[in-house]
Amino acid sequence: MKDQRIEKLAKVLVNYSLSIKEGDYLLIRASDICKPLIKAVYKEAIKKGAHVDTEIKLSGLEEIFFKEASEEQLEYVKPYYEYMVEKYTAVLVLLGDYNTKNLSNVDSEKIKKYSKTLRDINIRFLKRSQNDLKTCGTQFPTNSSAQEANMSLEEYEEFVYNAGLINKDDPINEWKKISKKQERICNILNEKSTLHIKSKDTDLQMNIKGRKWVNSDGKTNFPSGEVYTTPIENSVNGYIRFSYPGIFMGREIEDIRLEFKDGKVIKATATKGEDLLHSLLESDEGAKILGEIAVGTNYGIDKFTKNMLFDEKLGGTIHAALGSVPGDTKGKNESGIHWDMLCDMKNGGEIFADGKLIYKNGEFLI
Repeated sequence: MKDQRIEKLAKVLVNYSLSIKEGDYLLIRASDICKPLIKAVYKEAIKKGAHVDTEIKLSGLEEIFFKEASEEQLEYVKPYYEYMVEKYTAVLVLLGDYNTKNLSNVDSEKIKKYSKTLRDINIRFLKRSQNDLKTCGTQFPTNSSAQEANMSLEEYEEFVYNAGLINKDDPINEWKKISKKQERICNILNEKSTLHIKSKDTDLQMNIKGRKWVNSDGKTNFPSGEVYTTPIENSVNGYIRFSYPGIFMGREIEDIRLEFKDGKVIKATATKGEDLLHSLLESDEGAKILGEIAVGTNYGIDKFTKNMLFDEKLGGTIHAALGSVPGDTKGKNESGIHWDMLCDMKNGGEIFADGKLIYKNGEFLI
């Protein structure tokens, strides 16, 4: 029996998140485990008159690459990536694989080197996504992701579809309501010049004058529920402790603490995975700069699942990303990485804008 929620999700992705039109050139990137959603999206996009390609990845190939690749292979940019950045008008990434730990034992230096190799491609991809390239990423529920979240597959499916409001009668209309509410918050924040974030082991200040707050309303990510901007690059000062593990390419880095001075990380520690943390910070100059500061607003996401697609939207949290700037925030930092890390604000967390308290205990006061 078909899961009708998959077809419902496909309709939201095609008609709302990506707004696929006749003549669009869509690429679907996914593991073969996502086959039911791939087929549903493909069918819906074809019905809209789009031209559709698929990039189907086999589980285990990425692990083979990182373990066996030579220096020359790690520095090679595939011509296909050039084509992807230049030719498609829409790209949908479906997350979900057989094993979330397949890169756990890969050499951190190889990941660092390959991140450098893809730096220019990733920067160009991000710039196009701010202009004429429609992009979206979403999760297909799998056993491996359910295990990461400490749930059964059935529980995880309910979590995923509830977070995306797929169980509502009209999910698209529900997301339009959220979009309007978040737009009001962004309009207020766009008038502010400074932010001061305080929580447990966290006291971080930054200038946001002239930067744009973006309403993440289920389009570039699905599900969504966040508002974000980019600090002035040399303005971040203070320290922050991330309450939850940082996840990079399936590898966990625990109890991350960063100290900033004049915009750059000057001290970084972790109780687990510190070698990977330092490798990422050294991957390029932009990796030491805060490319994003954001507030999660999706209270339907009520627990940490080790999947940043959901976790960064978790109601009552903020997240900060090292590296490249997201969306049209008017930020300038460039890097081969964009790495989000999560800080809980529900127990005494506060955010001040221009010296005025605007957020407390996980809720906006504006």
